[in-house]
Amino acid sequence: MTRKCAIVTGAARGIGLATTDLFLDRGWQVAMVDWDHEELTQAAATRSNVHAITTDISKPDEIAQMVQGTLDWAGRIDSLINNAGIAEFGSITECTYDMWRRVMSVNLDGVFLCSQACTEALKQTQGSIVNIASISGLRASTLRVAYGTSKAAVIQLTKQYAAELGEFGIRVNCVAPGPVRTKLAMAVHTQEIIDAYHDAIPLNRYGSERELAEVICFLASEQASYVTGQVVAADGGFDSTGVGLPALRRPAERA
Repeated sequence: MTRKCAIVTGAARGIGLATTDLFLDRGWQVAMVDWDHEELTQAAATRSNVHAITTDISKPDEIAQMVQGTLDWAGRIDSLINNAGIAEFGSITECTYDMWRRVMSVNLDGVFLCSQACTEALKQTQGSIVNIASISGLRASTLRVAYGTSKAAVIQLTKQYAAELGEFGIRVNCVAPGPVRTKLAMAVHTQEIIDAYHDAIPLNRYGSERELAEVICFLASEQASYVTGQVVAADGGFDSTGVGLPALRRPAERA
């Protein structure tokens, strides 16, 4: 039997690389997509059953080449993981139109374009799409006017695609990560920020890249064969709780 094939965007690092590794562990082959050619090449060189494709997902012509390159290599597409994204933070007054467009072109346009380009191939396999949004798409936060809005739009786009593609057997779901212990996050989050997140998250910690990959690969798999149009907040309870400060969790201190 031909190995199933997943396209993972933003695969050179972080959640995308962890998702690639989990697919490989489960016997899939992976088209690893990223716009960082050097890091993508390095990551692919140490793995088997992968195909590295350098692509800027904000550019339709490059996406068409990505899809064709995957089909030429694997002969099929069983799942598309729309993970690639960028984060630029600033207040509403600091968010220039150029910043707004940069964020939207990758985080929203890229998801739309990749999903559209893969639809015909996914019809053939009755495959799946998993979009990676963010907890910032479910709850507002300071400095995220462009980023948060782009991720909220990805959530709605997920539902639109699920509604239209279900009749072809294509499932479309979304994962909204909370704070994740990536190298980038640990480089920019001060101890004060880390402590504040821990205080607000019922599980009292950041998630790991592998934990996010487990949710993504489940939604992409046949184990989730009757799940579509859903948004899973993999966030340690951050979105569901609201105020979750430790002092409010201790019965003795509430008395």
